[in-house]
This record gives sequence, structure tokens and C-alpha cells, in this order.
Amino acid sequence: MAETALRDAVIGAGLLAGSANVIMQLSRAPVGYGVLESKVESGNLFRHPLKRTRTTFTYLAVATMGTDAERAAYRREVDKVHARVRSSGSSPVAYNAFDTDLQLWVAACLYKGFEDVYVAFAGGEPERFYRDAATFGTTLQVRPERWPADREAFEKYWAAGLDEVGIDDTVRRYLTGIVDLRFLPPFWSALGRPFHRFVTTGFLPQRFRDEMRLPWTAADQRRFDALLAALGRVVRVLPGPLRRFPFNLCLWDLRRRLRTGRPLV
Repeated sequence: MAETALRDAVIGAGLLAGSANVIMQLSRAPVGYGVLESKVESGNLFRHPLKRTRTTFTYLAVATMGTDAERAAYRREVDKVHARVRSSGSSPVAYNAFDTDLQLWVAACLYKGFEDVYVAFAGGEPERFYRDAATFGTTLQVRPERWPADREAFEKYWAAGLDEVGIDDTVRRYLTGIVDLRFLPPFWSALGRPFHRFVTTGFLPQRFRDEMRLPWTAADQRRFDALLAALGRVVRVLPGPLRRFPFNLCLWDLRRRLRTGRPLV
């Protein structure tokens, strides 16, 4: 079944690409400023890194592995948060978290990163689960018919979307803080920064590297390719539950929260 194909394609090793995907999403100015100016204090990565990480991972888990009922429950909770994310008169750009065009862009970025990680670590053809990846958007407000019909249509959408990409100094400073792990305690930030900066830059398409002013050489690419090849050999022999960790743990936590009436986000 296609739903099983999508579930089985979830790879926890893709956490390495998480920051690169955030950069891609926020490269559209309305998305970037929507995050920077958000009044939802509990969702601020730099103030509540663990909570923000949990809710993000849970969204990915329920979008890829959850049931329709679980997606609907999570959508209702996310809608309550998104209702507070809209531009003010002083915002440099207009934005609204219910804008389905922006949500489709975010979903497309998630799929793009998801596909890149899947091909790098597991191999195989992503077309077998492409249509079901529409849940990246439909778990929010995107209607199923808005998802590009096939991979060819997706590539056309993606190419057109790149014309809307532009990271200004304000958003770049915020994203550089993520690249440099400034949301972590100083010791852990300094320890992990070189590797995190390397893999984040490696997972970014060149257009986004240029926007972020992140240098990348042919030697860097060779090192990155060698890293992915080594990780791929490990990932391909892992049993399914380990490959899907921590997303399977996040889905378990969501189901526990639903049973006990605890907040989902």
C-alpha cells in the first residue's frame, strides 16, 4: 500500500537535514518573518528548543505515519497556534499562517528534503510514495488537489518557487543562529557547530547556500558525498523501527497525549 511505502520511507537519519530544510522554508520572506515575529512564545526555538523540536518532529511523524483522525486532531491544535501568526502594520512583509500558498511551499520544502535524504540513505525510487507525501500539506490547510500531480509537476512548481526565494539580513541572522546551534547551551553549541554547519550546508541546494552566504567547495562536496555513502550503508541494514526513530517515538507520544487529554502542541 502507498501509505505503508510512505511510512517505511521515514528515515530518522534525516534529522541531519533538518536545519537545511528550515532554511529552505524560511527563504520565502512571509514565512521567514512569520516565524521571526510570531507571538507564540512557546514555539520560539531559542527559548524553548526542546518543545519546539518535539512539536516539529510530531508534525512530521503524524503527517507521514499517522491516521487520518490523528492528522485531523493535530491540524486542529496547530490551527489554534497559527491563528495568532499574522503580520502587523509594522511588519516588513504581509503574512498569514493560514495562507495556503505559503503552506504549500513549506510542504514542498519538507518533501524535497525528505526525498533527498531517502535517496541518499536508503536508495530506491521516491515516486512510489510521492502522492502520499501530500500529507505534508494536508495535515495543515492545503487541499489535496493543490499538491502537484506527479514528480514532473512538482519539479515545475519547485523551479517556479525558487523565483520567490530571497533571504534578507534579518532572516539570515536568525537562520545563521540555527546553523550555529545558538539555541543550545554554549558548550554543546561550540562542540557541535562545525559538523552541523557542514551537513546543513551540504544538504542545501546551491541557490540557498548563496542566499545564506555559506561557502561550499568541490572538496566539501566530496567529503559530504563520502559521509552520506557511509551513513547510507548503515541505514540500509537497520531494522524499520530504528530507521524511523525518533519519529515513531513522537507518534507514540502523540497517541499518549490524545488518550490522556494532554496538549498536542
